[in-house]
Amino acid sequence: MRFTPAGVPVSEGRVLHASTQTEGGGERQVTLEIAVLALGESARWLQAVPLNEGVKVTGFLAAKGRNSKIPVLHVNSLEFLEGK
Repeated sequence: MRFTPAGVPVSEGRVLHASTQTEGGGERQVTLEIAVLALGESARWLQAVPLNEGVKVTGFLAAKGRNSKIPVLHVNSLEFLEGK
């Protein structure tokens, strides 16, 4: 975790998504790894997630920077999943 000049906590990492989705009438296995960025209280919660632990992350996608088209998931909320 790092802090902005204003003292706001910032946490960065990567999240692996794996699921089965329906497409064109058939099932498809989907996996994706994406960069995540959390600020404030969400940053503290993201830091607390153990590796390989199940979480539900909600937020929005934005470009990594002004000159980049690489997507980053900005975390608004994080929920620990039981049994995972």
